[in-house]
Amino acid sequence: MSGFFADGDLSPNRIELARQQAAAGPGYIDLTSSNPTAQGLLFPSDILQQAAAAYLATRRYTPDPHGNPAARDSIVHYYAGRTPALPLTPDDIFITASTSEAYGLLFALLTEPGDNVLAPVVSYPLFEYLAAIYRVELRPYALDAARGWRIDPASLHAQADEHTRAVLIISPHNPTGMVVQQALPALSNLRLPVICDEVFAGFPYSVPAVPPLGALHPELPIFHLNGISKLFALPDLKLGWVALSGPATAQFGERLELLNDTFLGANSLTQSMLPALFEHGGAFVEAMRVHVQRNLDMALARLAGHPSLSAHAPDGGYYLFLEVRGWSDEEELVLHLLRQGVLVHPGYFYGYEVGTHIMISALTESAQFAEGLERLLAALGQ
Repeated sequence: MSGFFADGDLSPNRIELARQQAAAGPGYIDLTSSNPTAQGLLFPSDILQQAAAAYLATRRYTPDPHGNPAARDSIVHYYAGRTPALPLTPDDIFITASTSEAYGLLFALLTEPGDNVLAPVVSYPLFEYLAAIYRVELRPYALDAARGWRIDPASLHAQADEHTRAVLIISPHNPTGMVVQQALPALSNLRLPVICDEVFAGFPYSVPAVPPLGALHPELPIFHLNGISKLFALPDLKLGWVALSGPATAQFGERLELLNDTFLGANSLTQSMLPALFEHGGAFVEAMRVHVQRNLDMALARLAGHPSLSAHAPDGGYYLFLEVRGWSDEEELVLHLLRQGVLVHPGYFYGYEVGTHIMISALTESAQFAEGLERLLAALGQ
């Protein structure tokens, strides 16, 4: 058998087997959640019902390779309200079924098999799977842990070669929380297209705002990826988008239009609802942001000064990437914590193998989050 899954071991790993066993017994507190609907963070149903009813009353299928015009207008307005503002037109927007689909479209747009894309070495596993599907190499560039996980410009340049077709940046980064806050000379010098994943842009923490990368680098072709999964806590309604900077539209807009027209993956109902989400969802989004910030405040205060843990305030997002001293084996550490009733992710899940790290999510319901922190501290010998 050949193909993407042919050589991979798809059996559950030790952590998953232990998690299943714990779930069948007394249970555990999950500090890894990225699913807002599992944490009681539910977008107001009345807004959803009214928005859906307006579409269903006059339902028509009018496909557009860019996406619903009113939905694109609302996305343009969203970027106009960012800090700093990113001026766009509706023709700069392509609506997709998800950011995962958007990644696939951009890999197809920018690369051929055998090409490479530069990606941060602390990285969400999704990118490895997409790269394998499109027969593209991910070449890792370093993030400097000593400088708040900033992008290492020397590493970025060292990894680029004649087959490099794009740079992948996540801001706020998953899971370190790093936000790109100013223009990066290394990007300007490379002059490559940039795919900027900003799905956590609605969650600044130690920085006042998350700048759109296109506003920092107006000279570069930049593809901004976002959607309603994180921004509005609506992963079940499946809608994302790609917002192209001016140079990106000029160089790649026509070809991306053809690709998106080939799939037309975003459903008409959710697209039609997007303007109402932006118009009426602000109070919910703010409440969710406050929830995450309070949990991060709680964790940083509770973990401060612990002899085995180093916790640093992230720029944004809702994860903490904690360094743990006194353990050399992340898997054994995670299994130990699970036996004490708390689930975390090891750093190697994100391709990072320097030191010992674990990830916890401040999206977790607050009472559970507080109890999970206490179990974590007790297991590490508070």
